[in-house]
Parts: sequence; structure tokens; C-alpha cells
Amino acid sequence: MIAILGAAGNVGFATSSKLREAGIPVRAILRDEKKANRLRAIGCDIAIADLFDAEALAPAIRGVDAVQIILPPPTQAEDAVGEMRTAIESLVTALKNAEPKRILAISDYGAHVDDWIGMPSAFRLFEDGIRKLARPKTILRSAEHMQGWAAFFPVAAGAGVLPSLHHPVDAAFPTISAPDLGLISAKLLLDEYAWGTERILHAEGPRRYSAADVAAAMSELLDGPVTPMALPRDQWRENLEKVLRPSTTTLLIDLYDAHNKGGLVDVEPGGEIVHGTTSMIDALRPLTPSTGGVEPA
Repeated sequence: MIAILGAAGNVGFATSSKLREAGIPVRAILRDEKKANRLRAIGCDIAIADLFDAEALAPAIRGVDAVQIILPPPTQAEDAVGEMRTAIESLVTALKNAEPKRILAISDYGAHVDDWIGMPSAFRLFEDGIRKLARPKTILRSAEHMQGWAAFFPVAAGAGVLPSLHHPVDAAFPTISAPDLGLISAKLLLDEYAWGTERILHAEGPRRYSAADVAAAMSELLDGPVTPMALPRDQWRENLEKVLRPSTTTLLIDLYDAHNKGGLVDVEPGGEIVHGTTSMIDALRPLTPSTGGVEPA
């Protein structure tokens, strides 16, 4: 039995599906019962537990051969780092009590950096917590998810512009399709002989992309020109806070400042990389809004 925390998300569902295809029993751990149907449909056992409730979480994990854990970044918290610290504490407590045989933790590119660089540094706290557990563990650091760019489809379709916090727009950065990350996780969970006391891997796509590459993919999908635009830094906070609380906005500003310095939000020196196979255009294709030129995939 393998437990998947956050099994309803893009990564967790891809992992769960691949494991079920291989005939492996999966316990899907969810916070919301309403998201259980498609996991039941593929034969998952369902457990309902909140990440912040260690007493409920431990029984959901107890007795499994391995558990995949993911820490969702808060978007509406008054104190994003404080909320993540609380979640980490709860998760570590639950794992100590449940004693799974193996732990696979989804982390973030840049989590190895000593200096504070925003969101990756919050995931460094996550890794530090997981390291306290005396269990074989794999830390799988994920590059930026390609699917995040889909939020810009409306402005790309309407104004023909793709705003980017990646500067310059032709600078390539590591990124991966979220379902590919789930498939990589599933492969690791299936291969119990590849585990040691601690293994760190970095997951990214088949190649690196720039904002200009994303704009080119959107141009093809929308059947119209889309021009990449480096959003001026003094406009970042105003634009991000249209959808995020200030504390999360600060984490992202620090992150993209580090991205734009280069070499920080990247693979740890000497680190091992595994690659997904999905291209940027194929990751965005199912998320393309219906237009006169393109039907949704």
C-alpha cells in the first residue's frame, strides 16, 4: 500500500493513476471528500485528513509501505511562511507517529540555497523537517510547473501579450509538466531498491524554456501572435496581489529576484536530474481556452 497525500492535485493524481495501472494499492489522502470520486473510480482507498491535523493524518499514513508528501504553498494566508511552518510541524509529527517504511517528499528547485530566496527557502524548511525522520527518504525537487502559465491565456488571447516575471524574456529556466512529475514520483515509489538513507533528485522537462518560448507556444495554440513582455519589477506586487495575499506575494517576488540573478533556482551543484517528456506546448494544449482558431484539447 502506498499513500498519496494531496492525491486530488495534478501531481498526486498522476502518481496515483500510474500506481493503480501497475496494480499497486493506493490510499488517497484528501482534505475534501468532494474530490474523491475520480480517485475511487481508479480503485483508490480514500482517507480524509487535513494536513494541519496530525492526529487525523497519522492513521491515514500508518501501515503503508511508502508515502508521497507534498506541501501546497498557501495563497491566501496572512503569514505564508508561518502557515507553512505549522503544516510542516503537523506533517512531521504525523509521520513520526505513523512510521511509514519510505518517504518521498516533493520539494522545490533552489531549496539547497543557504540565503533566503523566497518560496524555495520555505521548502528548505520542509526538507529540514523531513530529514528529522529516521526513514529511507527521497527528496524530489520540482522545477516550475508548466501549467502555471495557463493563467495568462486570457491576457494573451485578448491583448496579444504575455507578461513575465522571468527577465529577460529569452532567458531559459527549468520547468516541468505537473503530471510528468507525478509519473516520475510513481516510478521512484515502485522501485524500492533505488532507495537509500536519503536521495535527492531534481525533476524538469525535456528541455528548458524561456518566456519567449511560452509566448510562441501560446501563439500557435491561440492561432494569433503573442508577444512576451518583461513585466517591470515595480509592477510585480500590484499585479500579484490581485490574486494573492501580501505574504505569498513577497515569497514570489523573492523567488523571481533569485531566478533573474541566475544559477540560484536551479539544480544543486553536482545534483542528479530526471527528465519528464512533455513539451511546453503539449502541457498547455489541454488548458487552451476555446477561441475561433483553437478548440480545447
